[in-house]
Amino acid sequence: MLCSTFFDSKRNEKTKKRRRNEEDEREKTVDGTGKTQYNAMTITVGVLALQGAFYEHIQQLKVAAEKLRGSSKTFTKEQWEFIEVRTPAELARCDGLIIPGGESTAMALVAARSNLLEPLRDFVKKPTWGTCAGLILLAESANRTKRGGQELIGGLDVRVNRNHFGRQTESFYAPLDLPFLPGDAGPFRAVFIRAPVVEKVLSAKDGIQDGELAIDGTVVAPSRKPESEVAREAMADKVEILGKLPAKADGSDGPGDIVAVKQGNVFGTSFHPELTDDVRIHMWWLCQVSEAAAKLQKAEVVVR
Repeated sequence: MLCSTFFDSKRNEKTKKRRRNEEDEREKTVDGTGKTQYNAMTITVGVLALQGAFYEHIQQLKVAAEKLRGSSKTFTKEQWEFIEVRTPAELARCDGLIIPGGESTAMALVAARSNLLEPLRDFVKKPTWGTCAGLILLAESANRTKRGGQELIGGLDVRVNRNHFGRQTESFYAPLDLPFLPGDAGPFRAVFIRAPVVEKVLSAKDGIQDGELAIDGTVVAPSRKPESEVAREAMADKVEILGKLPAKADGSDGPGDIVAVKQGNVFGTSFHPELTDDVRIHMWWLCQVSEAAAKLQKAEVVVR
């Protein structure tokens, strides 16, 4: 896989050579003349561009893709396209999607008026990353919310607490230890602006949303049944905690607040990687998109 090929710098050369040979075999076909041809797969990544920091994400994706080029034969053979998404037709073109930071209520309202909410709910079986407001929208439950004033997309079995750290004047930077990132570049300097945190990881069992609805000021995403094997696999995954603050914001004892989670193809961060010069998270996420697209392409070939 691309991520392991690029990021595991300690792997011995023999193993690396074997992986390169496996990549070559996966990527080539034989045409009618018996000659070997290499397939170039086009992968389209969209950024929801209804409101918020979508432009910054597009720029970071371009830088991240350029840094990854030349890292493996797989990545150099892939063609990458980064687009702004405002319509269901644009969303349908995408293999992966980022929902940026901004104002989650405004995004949800515009998405509803643009007939995007239901397509977005269907899309999250594919790689989807939400930052700050995007994390709120991807949560199955969100509190500190006026009921009826906020629609959720869902996809992450978590409850988020909006504006956990207070007003915009309480925005801050924090060094995060993110073990899923490659190399020894040190902590990720994360930007928190009116940020949510993951207050609770929810059970994936049926009926959990009824209990969440009983909590004052809490809204939940609509229940959805998986309609494909890919969706069923995604929903069966458990929530992984990928990042925490060094300590709780309120100064109480115990582990720091949860600020990065992943469940299947859905990834969420409380902070804004797009507002830094560090593209490591964007690079890592593009690897996730690449691997998911290759897996889907392979499944489609088998079905045919």
